[in-house]
Amino acid sequence: MPIFKPFRGIRPSEDYVEIFPTHPLDNFSQEEINKKSQQDSSYIQMIKPYVVSKSKDLDRNLRKIRTNFEELLDDKKLLQDNSSYYLYEQFLPNKTIFRGLLGLVSVEDFRNGKIKKHESTITQKKEKLAYYLEKVNIQAEPVLLTYAANTKVELMMNHEEKNVPILNYLDDLGTRHKVWRIDNRLKMQQFKEVLEQIDSFYIADGHHRIGSTALNAKNVQEKNKKHTGIEPYNFVFSFIVSNQSIKIHDYNRLLKELNGYSEAEFLEKIEENFLIHEKGETPYYPSQKFHISMYLGGKFYSLHVKHDLRKQLSSINDLDHYLLEEYIIKNILDIQDPKTTDKITYIKGTSSVEGIKDIKEKVDSRNFKVGFGIYPVSFNDLIKVSDHKVVMPPKCTYIEPKLVTALIMYDMK
Repeated sequence: MPIFKPFRGIRPSEDYVEIFPTHPLDNFSQEEINKKSQQDSSYIQMIKPYVVSKSKDLDRNLRKIRTNFEELLDDKKLLQDNSSYYLYEQFLPNKTIFRGLLGLVSVEDFRNGKIKKHESTITQKKEKLAYYLEKVNIQAEPVLLTYAANTKVELMMNHEEKNVPILNYLDDLGTRHKVWRIDNRLKMQQFKEVLEQIDSFYIADGHHRIGSTALNAKNVQEKNKKHTGIEPYNFVFSFIVSNQSIKIHDYNRLLKELNGYSEAEFLEKIEENFLIHEKGETPYYPSQKFHISMYLGGKFYSLHVKHDLRKQLSSINDLDHYLLEEYIIKNILDIQDPKTTDKITYIKGTSSVEGIKDIKEKVDSRNFKVGFGIYPVSFNDLIKVSDHKVVMPPKCTYIEPKLVTALIMYDMK
């Protein structure tokens, strides 16, 4: 059973809760980041020395972030709670609700496989994040972990919702965020005992964040002769949600060329392993696993994996993303390393035909020759590949909820 422990969360005071948090920086252009960094007492202003500064002295810039953080604490713009779990809920404009618990998991459980991954990480990116953590000592965005739903946990969260939240605000995208602090000792013990019944957590989003935290812990441990394993750097700020409270969307592909084949030749090659049904101009969203949508030459096609091919597959390499990669991208288009090529663009889906329309728009722009829409990976398939330590192809899942940064933070000092 993996550890999930309470922590002394740091959060914006009531006057700053609508100013301080932000959506992940990847959502913004550099111009937008520059503008947001001018906003007084915002998280982006706090990390301005790292994201905007013209100084090339990285260590100095990172020390300045830590100084900014401590000044916000001294000024009571940021508050630090007593040790707590946190119940966190998102209410989206489309009425979707995501709910789970904020706490800490152990890097040791990640190393030992009690926290399971399904995606490979880029070493350089992980090292960069680890260095940032070593100098700044703040985790501002939790890793998203999931687990098979537990009735007792759900009932306990239902009970907590009856209390008044400590944070309640509406962001600029129309999503309402509510946070309840669980700091009663008896309640924390009850949550701890129930959560200990969960065998494993599965990383839904944040492979690089948890990997970099584990790398930082290793680096710091090597310098700490009195290392015990309970130091703050050994833990990862995490948001755990059951499989009932995540949404796995499709992640689709756009290809720039057909490896010299004409459209007719390309279709003929595909027909070796897929049954092809022309859909004309009607956008086709794949209705189930082993069905892939393709847009080529102004027409939609459904590609159904042939039965003979399906019989050859094991239960851990039967993902549609794998089949598309192996039997079309590699075998026909001769793109042997999708991780490094510039011939593939990944596009987030919507679990609906709207995402397929986005593919059509991109191909019609003539920047791409063909687009593929893929049925979303199921929770059971996500668990299966994680349990068998199988690494999925790049960009297979777009998982909600998407978390805001710096609503609650974890100070590793």
